[in-house]
Amino acid sequence: MLLLSGGTGTPKLLRGLLSLCPKKQLTVIANTGDDIWVSGNLVCPDIDTVIYTIAGVTTDRWWGIRDDTFLTHEALVSRGHEERLIIGEFDRATHIFRSDLLRQGVSLTEATLLLCASFGVSSKVLPMTNDFVPTIIQTDEGEMHIQDFLIKHKQLPAVTQVNCETSAMTTEVKTTLEENDAVVIGPSNPISSIGPILRVNGMKEALKDRFVVAVSPIVGTEPVSGPARKFMESVGLPVSSIGVAEFYSDFLDILIVDNTDFAVSKSDLPDEVEVMHTNTIMSDRRQSNALAAKILQLLAQHY
Repeated sequence: MLLLSGGTGTPKLLRGLLSLCPKKQLTVIANTGDDIWVSGNLVCPDIDTVIYTIAGVTTDRWWGIRDDTFLTHEALVSRGHEERLIIGEFDRATHIFRSDLLRQGVSLTEATLLLCASFGVSSKVLPMTNDFVPTIIQTDEGEMHIQDFLIKHKQLPAVTQVNCETSAMTTEVKTTLEENDAVVIGPSNPISSIGPILRVNGMKEALKDRFVVAVSPIVGTEPVSGPARKFMESVGLPVSSIGVAEFYSDFLDILIVDNTDFAVSKSDLPDEVEVMHTNTIMSDRRQSNALAAKILQLLAQHY
């Protein structure tokens, strides 16, 4: 199974998938638009959250490592050094491991696979590209990296544009797409978490030839979490599951929407897109498992 992942919504679904299918059968392509250099090291938030989730060490916040300490961060701040993220010791070790490899000429893909091995992760986790293509948010307060928008500015500025450059597809991603007939897109922000993956050269074309199931991150007109409202409005899409379907319409086969979202029906979606209603809120492991089971059932019916 191939899963496109970004943000904190998809790891909740990943938790359920891991409980129902062998880890070795799961490949995740992770967004790298959130990547950022902090205190000399490259932080890859979405890649790391996926690795930590599979390894069973992530926090309830879905970022960082459980029971981590923050003495280094606190010491740096006390000396007047402004870190753009709050980074724990064990988490920082991941970034140092990765960054030293990159400085030695190792690709981000190779570094990620080595990180997976170091955590005992048998699933394949791949960055969407080896290129550094940070997502830049245009706001009424100026241009800023997405992490600065989310953390420093607390998602408050008005958003006029979300930009992520086109990037090159890696050999590993190309091979993975060729090996998987079905793709699952988790309930992540379509614009900032999945959008950069779709900007990879050849990605949309490859998805057109796959069976694609996506979970909407919006219930009614309310995003489950994050700045999806501002980002979708910035590209002229309605803040609804219908807007999600429009964004994915070039390749989407089935959109999964919450069973309370009665406003969405087949007639509201592009002609080629089917809709399935079920519970999409994953506040605990049981709900994650239930949604994962529904998706696996859809995939089984397809095959």
